[in-house]
Amino acid sequence: MSAEAADREAATSSRPCTPPQTSWFEFLLEEALLEQHLQKPSPDPPPVQLIVQFLEQASKPSVNEQNQVQPPPDNKRNRILKLLALKVAAHLKWDLDVLEKSLSVPVLNMLLNELLCISKVPPGTKHVDVDLSSLPPTTAMAILLYNRWAIRTIVQSSFPVKQVKPGPPQLNVMNQMQQEKELTENILKVLKEQAADSILVLEGALKLNKDLYVHTIRTLDLLAMEPGMVNGETESSTAGLKITAEEIECQVCYDLGAIYFQQGSTNAAVHENAKEKFFRTKELIAKNGSSSLHFTIDEERLAGYCQACGVLTSSSDDSSQQATPYSQIHSCMKSGNYQDLVKIFLEDNLTLSLPVQFRQSVLRELFQKAQQGNDALDEVCFKVCVCNTVCDVLQGEIIDIQFCLLFLKPSKEKIDFLLEVCSRSINLENASEALKRRMAAFLKNLCLGLEDLQLVFMISSHELFIKLLKDDERKLLIDQMRKRSPRINLCTKPVTSFYDIPASASVNIGQLEHQLILSVDPWRIRQILIELHGMTSERQFWTVSNKWEVPNVYGNVILGIKDNLTRDLVYILMAKGLHCCAIKDFVHAKQLFAACLELVTEFSPKLRQVMLNEMLLLDIYTHEAGAGASGERPPSDLISRVRGYLEMRVPDIPLRQVIAEECVAFLLNWRENEYLTMQVPLPLVQTNPYVKLGQLLAATCKELPGPKESRRTAKDLWEVVVQICSVSNQHKRGNDGRVSLIKHRESTLGIMYRSELLSFIKKLREPLVLTTILSLFVKLHNVREDIVNDIAAEHISIWPSSIPNLQSVDFEAVAVTVKELVSYALTINPNNHFWLIIQADIYFATNQYSAALHYYLQAGAVCSDFFIKMVPPDVYTDQVIKRMIKCCSLLNCHTQVAILCQFLREVDYKTAFKALQEQNSHDAMDSYYEYIWDVTILEYLTYLHHKRGETDKRQIAIKAIGQTELNASNPEEVLQLAAQRRKKKFLQAMAKLYF
Repeated sequence: MSAEAADREAATSSRPCTPPQTSWFEFLLEEALLEQHLQKPSPDPPPVQLIVQFLEQASKPSVNEQNQVQPPPDNKRNRILKLLALKVAAHLKWDLDVLEKSLSVPVLNMLLNELLCISKVPPGTKHVDVDLSSLPPTTAMAILLYNRWAIRTIVQSSFPVKQVKPGPPQLNVMNQMQQEKELTENILKVLKEQAADSILVLEGALKLNKDLYVHTIRTLDLLAMEPGMVNGETESSTAGLKITAEEIECQVCYDLGAIYFQQGSTNAAVHENAKEKFFRTKELIAKNGSSSLHFTIDEERLAGYCQACGVLTSSSDDSSQQATPYSQIHSCMKSGNYQDLVKIFLEDNLTLSLPVQFRQSVLRELFQKAQQGNDALDEVCFKVCVCNTVCDVLQGEIIDIQFCLLFLKPSKEKIDFLLEVCSRSINLENASEALKRRMAAFLKNLCLGLEDLQLVFMISSHELFIKLLKDDERKLLIDQMRKRSPRINLCTKPVTSFYDIPASASVNIGQLEHQLILSVDPWRIRQILIELHGMTSERQFWTVSNKWEVPNVYGNVILGIKDNLTRDLVYILMAKGLHCCAIKDFVHAKQLFAACLELVTEFSPKLRQVMLNEMLLLDIYTHEAGAGASGERPPSDLISRVRGYLEMRVPDIPLRQVIAEECVAFLLNWRENEYLTMQVPLPLVQTNPYVKLGQLLAATCKELPGPKESRRTAKDLWEVVVQICSVSNQHKRGNDGRVSLIKHRESTLGIMYRSELLSFIKKLREPLVLTTILSLFVKLHNVREDIVNDIAAEHISIWPSSIPNLQSVDFEAVAVTVKELVSYALTINPNNHFWLIIQADIYFATNQYSAALHYYLQAGAVCSDFFIKMVPPDVYTDQVIKRMIKCCSLLNCHTQVAILCQFLREVDYKTAFKALQEQNSHDAMDSYYEYIWDVTILEYLTYLHHKRGETDKRQIAIKAIGQTELNASNPEEVLQLAAQRRKKKFLQAMAKLYF
């Protein structure tokens, strides 16, 4: 029996033998309440004590008719109780910190053992003997969780525990506490015996270097509902909550460091291992930030561990820590060697290997030390800040406010160091034009911000400045500096903080406007506008930047606000929010929109609804770019808000068409077909073209595959798309008196333009919806009279086969649309064989035969594991095979033609013989004979080579005929297997040739 199995038995057999006190009705009610609690959109997690209740109920022993105590039965009730306990833990994302604070050692041991069971960890097998890399991600993660908990429990048991003051003595309570104490001691004994194995398991996990997944409520439900799906989805590489490799490394390093530190009390050499693990943990947190992790690490405790390890370990091995810039910087900070620290930052400006967040954290630490009274660090802070600023400039980032603060009093020494950093941070010979432009713009703006002309001339006469700016630019800049009117120097007055500049100060308005353009902090934007309005009441500051764009439907309402400050603030917050949304900076967009919503709620219900609509669109974008991209279904409240927007009937609210478009695409992508088909209000369908199109698409997809009645909804969608692709014709009389026909392709009688339809379709990701609309356009492409080669598509039979007025359809635009749609669909799923066949047919129709063969072969490869299995007959139909034959023929690969003729249901001997007669073949010819299984073709080859006197090739053909498995007397099964084996080998050889 393994240690894990012993734990499991100890956890169940030591429970007090009390009869069940919960009825079946109460149990079902408890399950329903848990499901409701997990599904409601509440930030509060379910009580962890539910785990205790569920596991206690599941582990209660039973009593038989002879009053003998029996182990807990393995029935449906107990399995559901254990599953509910696992669901609560999954809702908490298996955060060991939360679970350890609320659950006792026996309960948590039982919970993790149930996780091992449901994750299919082989019973009776030691974890140290299991190869984690060969296990499914959820199984490997379950083993990691168990062994991490084992190590943490051992470490935690070594800490002194504050004794709880006992209350009035109660016999049953004391007995229960004593039993739990004994059970905890037994489990700890087992864990300590297997501690060495747990350490080896975690050390092995550090070598995995791949992402793992932990069970979620969804994957647990799949395991409970249908065990057959375990190998399909719940154990696949994308099931469950993703834990990245770096997050796993950070967790495991911290836990290993803790156990090594504890063991160091008896073995000092182990402290070196602890130091290595803790410093690696600190590097990962500094690199990625603790906010990105699915767990929390007590950084104060980590800092204490690091400090203790630094004291306990000798400094003779410090040279080994110099391997990375992180360890070098840590060593410099610890020893106070700030000269080397600045040198490291300066050298990194060329390589840009240090993350921006890490650079900023080092600078913050230096500022904290300087504020504690170490005045010698002021110069170091300035130098590190300059290095960071130049690094930001080269990466196109916004200049940090700390640089502006430190440069309020510029000096010759500061300018000299700044120019040195700029010169050493860019290699002009190898630098791109973008880097040169950024550096030139930085130096130019620096000159414009300086009051002292001597400092300006220091910069303008520097070698780097001369190389980056042209003569005309330098002369123009210097003339501007000489002729500009004198301004008050801010440096003459001490300013304690940039945010403390009073509104009455003579601050240059241009500088504040520049800060207003760069800032994305709502509070800072408000402060700047207050200062600007305190200086002048004549300016409209929402016009400062021509990049601030607000849709016209909103602009008219916003510009109607009477108060100038409020109008500027609302306009700028919305414009910046929309810009952040466009560049996918969703965090800042949400902050800006939230501030704008809070502001307009006070005085304008109309603008409040506008902001709620924009925040809905932002939430859709955020989900689709985040959890939605990995297939996670959106929360129910987001779906409800989308429905609420479509059903909204508030009068006089300015609406953007794009919101309705995104809402409809969102519902289609998440298969809300029932709602779009049955519940969307009729007036909305009549007034909004995207809702109408979405309803028709949902209705058609809902009835696929269906009987002929489904063609009624398909016909409605067909008519709408045909109208969109139709053109309006106008007759115009020329100077010579003749009447000419003019087609206006963008003048349409449909519900929207073709370009708008294409843009909407490219927002869809649901395969069935894409297949439906793609098959419609393929059918429309095939309807034209002059078409030579039809394109095949799935569900193409549901569409009408004719159009009353063919001349009205712009078939050139339809052909272009089909190409764009197939290209887009293949970006969504490049392994959809039906879409690959469509792409191949398009290339075939446009005489691009090599590309057509590539996609025909790729379609067969993706549905047969690269031809290891047989290609399904609905993929390689006779039409597809005939087109492949024609492609090979036109490419002068005549032997391939003969082999492909065998693939047809009835072998095309006429085409095969004609191809073999061709002597100018561009393929491998006789080396392909081993792929021929039709004896008639082989006999013809023998005759042909004999007639031509080609003895060697004739012998190859005779050898192919002589194979026993091709003997006509063989059973049909043997002949079929021989044909299938040759088909696979031939297609694999073709794929290697055309891929």
